[in-house]
Formats: sequence, structure tokens, C-alpha cells
Amino acid sequence: MSRLILTAIALLAAIVIVRLWPRIFGALKRFDADNVARIRQEQVDRNDQLAHFRHTLGRSEEQVEDVSEIVELDPRTATSVTRYVFEGERYATRWEAEKVRAQKIGDIARGFYRELPAALAHRGKDRLN
Repeated sequence: MSRLILTAIALLAAIVIVRLWPRIFGALKRFDADNVARIRQEQVDRNDQLAHFRHTLGRSEEQVEDVSEIVELDPRTATSVTRYVFEGERYATRWEAEKVRAQKIGDIARGFYRELPAALAHRGKDRLN
């Protein structure tokens, strides 16, 4: 009886794998493509003096939410109007919202560089001990 159950489980697992193979294979291909792109970018960055700044801005951008788009009624005209929201503030144009978002990203990156000398000094002290 246990062989029958094991065979049924193995057959069911094979069916599931065959059924989901396109999704699994697609995810693996995307993962591989991302790794290849990352490795290429690392090779380019070795010769780029500004790569550190680009990485810092990239990490800062990950910490900031995206601008979202909402549609609401304009109280004056009672028509649908598209507004753009960033950190709870509503903006009339996407450009205004993206400008505020870019300022926020820059502030985070500048904060990193303000804290960098103290972090490097602390790291140097740890090496000496």
C-alpha cells in the first residue's frame, strides 16, 4: 500500500512540475538575465569613477516610494482630474511630484555622504584593535 501512495505522490509531483515548468523556466531565465546584467554593470563600474554615486542614488531611490496616480473629482468643475501623490501630498502634475521625489532621493544620498567619514573612521578603529 505504501508503494502505491509513494507512486501516486511521485506521479502527482511530476504532473505539477510539468504543468508549472513554463513559469519555473521563465523565472530562472529572468534570474539569469538579471545576474548577467549585474555582472556586466560591475565590470563597467570598475572603470567608472562616478559608479559609487550612481550606486548611492540607486540605493536611495529604493528607499523612497514611487509617485502614484489617482483620479478624483475637481470640487470647482465636478469633472474627473488626475492628481499625483507622493508621501501623502497631492500634486497637480507628475513633474511636480517627481521633482519632490528626486529631492528626497538626493537628501538621502547626501545624508549617506555626511555619515560616511564617521563610518570609515569607526571601521578603521576596528581594524587596529
